[in-house]
Amino acid sequence: MKQVFLIQAHKDLGQINQLVEQLRDDDFLIYLNLDRKSHIEPVGVHPYARQVLDRIDVHWGTFSQVQAVLNSLAQIVAEVPEFDKVIFLSAQDFPLLSNAALKAALAVLHGCELLDTVPIGPAPGEWAADYRYQYFYRGHVAAPARLAWSLLNKTMRVVGVTRRIPGGMQPYGGSSWWALSRACVCALLARVQSEPGLVRFFRSASCPDELFFQTLVMNSPFRARVLGHNFRYVQWPGNGARNPEVLVEGDFERILAARQAGSAHFCRKIDSGASAGLVPLLLAMRAAQA
Repeated sequence: MKQVFLIQAHKDLGQINQLVEQLRDDDFLIYLNLDRKSHIEPVGVHPYARQVLDRIDVHWGTFSQVQAVLNSLAQIVAEVPEFDKVIFLSAQDFPLLSNAALKAALAVLHGCELLDTVPIGPAPGEWAADYRYQYFYRGHVAAPARLAWSLLNKTMRVVGVTRRIPGGMQPYGGSSWWALSRACVCALLARVQSEPGLVRFFRSASCPDELFFQTLVMNSPFRARVLGHNFRYVQWPGNGARNPEVLVEGDFERILAARQAGSAHFCRKIDSGASAGLVPLLLAMRAAQA
């Protein structure tokens, strides 16, 4: 069955096209969603990539990140009547498996939702990220709205009131990057359409791309299919930094070990400059699997 790769990108056309070329396969469909404010000309994008038409300006930490994905998923579902999963990638991801090996790995995972997820809350084993939605996030909005939300947040703190997820749903969070089945994607889009209050709520949350999909999937019948793992190798600095480290040549052995253990289909973050010594090693690793 076809697999769909959705790549979110905003810079470095050469790196985007290299990723598309690595995934080019008769059994893979590739969609590219370019940030509308990107300076990349769509005409220069690899011809194998289908481009998302409903592009928006994406701003870090805001609902625009979620909306860009929802726009992409709506187009994919409308254009591709049958596929196994949508694998959501950053343009700074790089495949660790050959296309043949990736097909085999995904076939084993058929019927599973590959979603890194953890419950949000104060208990041990939970993620203390409830502050992200309990008050109104004053992200990329006009000055009057920022002022109104600031005053409202102060009032809420004084009276001891916080916001809660609509419908009494238990909140979940996790990585922005996942792989979800067509059935799950269709259910998500249907729920967004039928429950507009969900979008209104998450529009004023902080970094909702790490909350929205986890919360909706884990509060749905698809919860039973979630593996809790997105099969990505990511290296975190360990100092509480918001962003993962850019991978370099010295990281290759750790990446290789993760691939051999079956725990990683992709790695991130790759930078065309800083990762210049690593990429040839990754290419050789993939070629050796062919």
